Amino acid sequence: MVSALIPSLADNPMKHSALMLAVLALASLLPAQAQTYRSEATASSFLNGFGEALTIGADAIFVGESQTPAQPGVVYVYRRTDGGAWAEQARLAASDGTPGDAFGHALSLDGTRLLVGAPNRADGQGGAYIFEWDEATGAWLETARLALPADTTAARMGTAVALSGDVALVGAAGDGDGTGAVYAFRYDAGGTWLADGTLVGSGVQPGDRFGVALALEDGTALIGAPDQGSGAVYVFRHDEAAGAWTETALLFGNGTDDGDRFGEAIALHDGLALIGAPRHGTGAAFAFAHDPDTDGWTGQGILRPFDGTRQDRFGVAVALTDDEAWVGAPYAARMDGRVYRFTREDGEWTGSTKLAHEADAHRQRFGGQLAVRGALAAITLPGADYGAGRVAVFERTADGWTEQTVLAGPIRGFDPITGTRVHCLDGEAAQFACQRVDLVSFLPVSAIGGGRGVMVNDIWGWTDPETGKEYALVGRMDGTSFVDVTDPANPVYIGNLPKTEGSPGAVWRDIKVYQNHAFIVADASGAHGMQVFDLTQLRDFDGTPKTFAPETTYDRIHSAHNIVINEESGFAYTVGNSSGGETCGGGLHMIDIRDPKNPTFAGCFADAETGRAGTGYTHDAQCVIYRGPDADHQGKEICFGANETALSIADVTDKANPVALSRAAYPNVAYTHQGWLTEDHRYFFVNDELDEIGGNVTNTRTLIWDVSDLDDPQLVKEYLLSTQASDHNLYIRGNLMYQSNYLTGLRVLDVTDPANPVEVGYFDTVPYGSDGPGFGGSWSNYPFFPSGTIAVTSMSEGLFLLKKNDVDI
Repeated sequence: MVSALIPSLADNPMKHSALMLAVLALASLLPAQAQTYRSEATASSFLNGFGEALTIGADAIFVGESQTPAQPGVVYVYRRTDGGAWAEQARLAASDGTPGDAFGHALSLDGTRLLVGAPNRADGQGGAYIFEWDEATGAWLETARLALPADTTAARMGTAVALSGDVALVGAAGDGDGTGAVYAFRYDAGGTWLADGTLVGSGVQPGDRFGVALALEDGTALIGAPDQGSGAVYVFRHDEAAGAWTETALLFGNGTDDGDRFGEAIALHDGLALIGAPRHGTGAAFAFAHDPDTDGWTGQGILRPFDGTRQDRFGVAVALTDDEAWVGAPYAARMDGRVYRFTREDGEWTGSTKLAHEADAHRQRFGGQLAVRGALAAITLPGADYGAGRVAVFERTADGWTEQTVLAGPIRGFDPITGTRVHCLDGEAAQFACQRVDLVSFLPVSAIGGGRGVMVNDIWGWTDPETGKEYALVGRMDGTSFVDVTDPANPVYIGNLPKTEGSPGAVWRDIKVYQNHAFIVADASGAHGMQVFDLTQLRDFDGTPKTFAPETTYDRIHSAHNIVINEESGFAYTVGNSSGGETCGGGLHMIDIRDPKNPTFAGCFADAETGRAGTGYTHDAQCVIYRGPDADHQGKEICFGANETALSIADVTDKANPVALSRAAYPNVAYTHQGWLTEDHRYFFVNDELDEIGGNVTNTRTLIWDVSDLDDPQLVKEYLLSTQASDHNLYIRGNLMYQSNYLTGLRVLDVTDPANPVEVGYFDTVPYGSDGPGFGGSWSNYPFFPSGTIAVTSMSEGLFLLKKNDVDI
């Protein structure tokens, strides 16, 4: 195969375009999380929001949004208004759509037909839908659903789609343990789409993901298997005489190595193929031309970024026009993203330029997806609005390609539920699964100050000692919301304390209260510091939500994962400190807050024999004046730390000379996350955030420690719930433990016999998708209001206010 490095033109400067967008992409997110272990595994998927899939018609732009919480996926159709602006003209959804179906994950348009993939429908079996433009009604109508054969198991059909004339191809990258397959359909004379064969590459093996990328033109299909060694693209052609698909060629990237992901993206236009290999060196896009006489394919050069790095992911998205190749590099420029344009004349690549966003493009990953047709281009910014995504629209004018507008879908989610308590009857309250826990009210994130893409995280509470009013203090990615929950059926949003100016948005924000002041930290947030807010300002609410400012910001720490406060001693402890300031090895940064508006540094403690990095990193902790059975330590200030690898117990009474009392590991540790004492200080209940997702245990596990001897804590039980969800934060009030267990919501356990907990109630805040290990759903809860109202945050959903049913919870 012939390949050539395409030189960049030294006299052709980078072309910039302005994009009016702000915000950080969701914590490198993902797969991340008072409390959540920061990991690439916990941040958002690379493409999971608005603009996940794009295609352009003669006069319309189609934008897929498959992963909206609580809603089925949709495809937005944008057209020009009479004034020339782009506006939403239609919103397409599957007739049998369900939340989490991933409708809109893949799109292909040919004339007046649109093919839409929905790989998560039917419990992951997947499917695809045909829509056709109806001139009489002026609308896109669903005319067919393409499904797997009846004897086929779950395969994520709809991972990729391609449509050309009366032929539709639907990729099922999950088929056969990830081997993958492509299902062909043909439109017959009777007006029905019929199955027309199953395509599987001759050399694919489990895990190769054959069918994750597709291109189709004039009966020729190119199908990517990016995880087959260095990656491969199989060429199939439909034999009209035989009425069958035949594999005719196998394409590899010249010089690629294992893991280069050749075949991750494919474009095909007038016999020219462009195939992305985003892990090959600084990223590459390989061009191949089809020879109709020999039915062979010859290399036409390798396109590379003229200023790229290995992290840029150049080649993750590709597009072709008559005279240009477009290649996305969404991780270029520190994840701001770039799009490279390569020009072609007389079969030769002649130059390259790039588009970039200068205005508020921080970590928006411009170039995550591309669609180009004629003088119109649509480019996804998947990191915009905390991962909700936006789409920039460019047009070619006499001055070149210029940005015209930015498209963004509306905020979608559950509607508020207020006014009347919804009792848990027959296992359900409204649409939420439950047992012995009633829904008093619900406010979506958007109703408590959260903008597009914003999620909530931590929660704490404050009861005004003068008025008796109860307030929920809700952490968001971009600040803190204050909600009056005194009348829990009719909660009132009071206002917002924004994040520290100049700090990025954060998946992690943590809040505690002391002496009518809230103390707020955020992780992965640069020089955010510890905000101190006087909660008595909430008394002055006049009916209009306010934007507040902190009384002061303590700057001896920059970022912190959590904050711990011992209200009895008047000391705060920030933990998981990073990014600057006095980090204390990630352990306890001790602060005297007895004068709340004038916090002062008091010392450090870290047990270097714990933590993943051996620095004594503490993920979360509880610090108390100890009144438990260990007479040697009664009356001392003791901190119980969840230190990633072990339980750590320390005496911090003397801030200048804190003492490590003990540390204790346990079987199958993954990430020691958080815990809480029983009220008699005899037992400490701990959650491990990653043991479920890592397969270390079969079900949701709670570790029960007997800490009656602080110098020698004993693990007395590994308690397993009937669910498999990852556990996050837990708190104990009286004889009841309240666990926020991500995708299964709030779980309530009776711990009267601490070694033998009994689940007595639950409320699932996520009534869609899987209840298995993973991130999403209930982050935390606050069960300490005198009224008995239980305030619960659910990340994408919002704030739930719950109450006991027929059990004292």
